Amino acid sequence: MISALPSWCTPLERKLSEMAADLTLLLSPSQPHGPVLTPESFGMTDCMDATHAIQSAIDEASHSHGIVRLTAPVYRTGALVLRSNVCIEIAEGTLLLGSTVLEDYPEHHASRLTVQDTSMGMHQSLFYAEGCEHIALVGKGTIDMQGTPDHFPGDETAQGTPGRPFMIRMIDCSDVHIEGLTFRNSACWMQNYLHCDHLLIENLTVRNHANYNNDGLDLDGCTDVIVRRCNIHSGDDALCFKGASLRPCERVLIEDCELFSACNALKIGTDTQGDFRHILVRRCIVGGLEDDPSGLKHPYADSGISLEMVDGGTVEEIVLEDLTITRAWSPLFMRLDDRGRVRPGDPKPGPGNLRKIYLTRFRGHDNGPRGSYFLGYESKPIEDVALHDIELDQTAWTQNGPFEEPPELHLVYPDAHMIDPFGPSPASALYARHVQRLTLSEYRIVTTAEETRPTLLIRP
Repeated sequence: MISALPSWCTPLERKLSEMAADLTLLLSPSQPHGPVLTPESFGMTDCMDATHAIQSAIDEASHSHGIVRLTAPVYRTGALVLRSNVCIEIAEGTLLLGSTVLEDYPEHHASRLTVQDTSMGMHQSLFYAEGCEHIALVGKGTIDMQGTPDHFPGDETAQGTPGRPFMIRMIDCSDVHIEGLTFRNSACWMQNYLHCDHLLIENLTVRNHANYNNDGLDLDGCTDVIVRRCNIHSGDDALCFKGASLRPCERVLIEDCELFSACNALKIGTDTQGDFRHILVRRCIVGGLEDDPSGLKHPYADSGISLEMVDGGTVEEIVLEDLTITRAWSPLFMRLDDRGRVRPGDPKPGPGNLRKIYLTRFRGHDNGPRGSYFLGYESKPIEDVALHDIELDQTAWTQNGPFEEPPELHLVYPDAHMIDPFGPSPASALYARHVQRLTLSEYRIVTTAEETRPTLLIRP
């Protein structure tokens, strides 16, 4: 463990700040210049069965860079396939309801198979786009998928979600703009952007508690991305980076967001077959919910920030700055392991890399008492992690020990609750094992009661 800030931190922070400025200039909303089309102009007579009319408007708008505008109080629709050069605008006061009939969501199999397709079986969604460019979904209206277990039953799982469609799935798309809308009640993940470039997501309100596996926003192998001023409350991961596309996820800016979850508020993983680099997260509030409106889980986040590398890729040059962590059982969690989930027939890659992670200027309250911990792989440690100017309020563990160190836990699903069968973390502020060149500079945990565990426990 090192206390002086390493020389790579300030240059990396400066580099990613310059990247953020470049992305802000690069990513701006496209301006559709074609005609305005409505479902009503395509013969819609019953807004409770609007699928055909909305799809017809989308298909026609794609020929002329047009706008599909929804202005009626309510529309009900099944799956919609997006096309290039189309902006869908949902007006303020308009509610777009997803069908509650599973047959209204035909499967769409991506032409380029990923680990996600082959291991998770995720082929149904309300909005689907593949290979599109210049597409937008904007407005001040609301999309509610009505994805409750009554309509779409299924267990919580890490091995597939058949029968529970996503709300949005976009694959191999470019120049995508999502803005202003309220998203509610997906049957599974709310948004999945897989290998998309030039992606701007802003000013969203997301409430996704209706079912299990209710992620708020998933970025998989995307490049040149801004997510800003979004307020996400989710039953599962609020904002999650994934690598199932096997493409790098890089040049990403997350700023001025509120990310609250009953699982992980901000996460990389678990699917980490690709690389993740040059990601800047700044001025965000992350952590747990104030309450669980669904009754399916709990209000606290399992972790505030979870960085995982278990499938052979590389996580490197990540900066998280000016964050607030609240209501997280484990404020910080890092894990490097050798699960190696791959597509059928692909070779298992071996352990990946988790390195050059800089966390600075954090504050937080109402966390714990599990504590933070970083667990590397015994033959491939986590490398070059720096924590600077971190002060977190945390509930004390007041019971007497002994506090056992957990075993290596290979191939255990890597979320922060993985050590719960062995008791709380054996250190209140941070337990670290198999981490090389760990820097703690002005790292403070404040408790209102007397803590019975040691503050730090750092193992080779």
